[in-house]
Amino acid sequence: MILSMQHPEENPWQITAEKEVYNNPWINLTEYQVINPSGNPGIYGKVHFKNRAIGIVPLDANLNTYLVGQYRFTLSQYSWEIPEGGGPLDEDPLDAAKRELLEETGLTAANWTQIQTMHLSNSVTDEYCVIYTATGLEQHEAEPEDTEQLTIRKIPFDDVYSMVCNGEITDSVTVAALLKVKLLLSENRINL
Repeated sequence: MILSMQHPEENPWQITAEKEVYNNPWINLTEYQVINPSGNPGIYGKVHFKNRAIGIVPLDANLNTYLVGQYRFTLSQYSWEIPEGGGPLDEDPLDAAKRELLEETGLTAANWTQIQTMHLSNSVTDEYCVIYTATGLEQHEAEPEDTEQLTIRKIPFDDVYSMVCNGEITDSVTVAALLKVKLLLSENRINL
């Protein structure tokens, strides 16, 4: 085992060149020529996300939550998830969360609490996520985007938690959010 003498927050990577490989309204892919931490030349690809990921765990007074089902193009399979989406990096994440909850479920909430921030896949992307709980729910009409074909399910929270534990839910934002909510509920730190 080799112990580093370098301060843990100093960047051990050297960038010697970079080129944009791909760019669209949502992502940018850059390839970097680098000198890696061991001093050897190499390449590194980075996907930059132009939006911040947003996740919401809506909870009603009876401890039900809402899942959104949709076919995920990238996975070629159906996925059950908490309401989630994206918001521009210069937009307040709470405003994005309120919009996403209304769009996908038709719900509005009187109370919002930020419970988690996380990087989603820090080995290849800089995607950053903010997760909220939403309580004091009121039902309105959903306003999905034209690219979304959604199914909404209202389910007791404990059943959704079991779906995470059984591997029925695999979306990373949803898994992290529901595990965090379970912990907060066990510590009586969520007011319904």
